[in-house]
Amino acid sequence: MIKYKNHLGTIGISTAYLRQLISNTAESCFGVAGLNAYGAKQGVIAMLKKENTTRGVIIRQEGEQLVVDLHITVNYGVNVGAIVESIIHKVTYVLQEQAGVSVKSVNVFIDEMINN
Repeated sequence: MIKYKNHLGTIGISTAYLRQLISNTAESCFGVAGLNAYGAKQGVIAMLKKENTTRGVIIRQEGEQLVVDLHITVNYGVNVGAIVESIIHKVTYVLQEQAGVSVKSVNVFIDEMINN
């Protein structure tokens, strides 16, 4: 649960909701082939569940802000810099507009490149 305070009081947002929101946003960006499981916990979950749509999304809270790590696969032949910039912009915008959460940083790690 991610908690932050505003003028109304303390608000809690489920990390599952935030992971799904981030996952959907990142996968909708041009050139992104998918998200990759990262770390032992996500690796085991990915092996047990065939459909784990939030793998590759790691969320940390630093004070009142979020730090998001994304592990992605991109399509071969696309401008990687443009993809990363687009993902950072879209994820930050969606989190601020739809969840009302302040974002400190979005870190994008390209783990794989595939040829479609």
